Amino acid sequence: MKSTNEFISAIRLVSNPDGTSTFEIGKIPTLKRMNTTAFWISTATEEWEKDAHTAPRRQYVVTLKGNILFKVSNGSTFHIEPGIILLVEDVEGEGHSWEMVNGEEWQRLYIPIADHADDFFVQD
Repeated sequence: MKSTNEFISAIRLVSNPDGTSTFEIGKIPTLKRMNTTAFWISTATEEWEKDAHTAPRRQYVVTLKGNILFKVSNGSTFHIEPGIILLVEDVEGEGHSWEMVNGEEWQRLYIPIADHADDFFVQD
């Protein structure tokens, strides 16, 4: 995926009606004001996060450093690295799991999306 001046590459995790999870590849427009509630930075990784889990809320996850392999219910995988925004919306069902591919640190910024706000994701 390649970013353009008008969009940044993104992958969205979603819950299916049957409780499984999947992902969609797309993009998010740049210079768009988004309804968010707060943000925080994390470098900590707890073991439970690597097991299958749902997202605690709808949120953008911006990777600052790291290469992460995500896995959804059907076994499909995708990589997140700096320059690709992860949009996490699989708040119900089986959820997702992940593991670090290179290195031992994942630096990321969490930006929760305000309730009922548009996520501005455009699927490819």
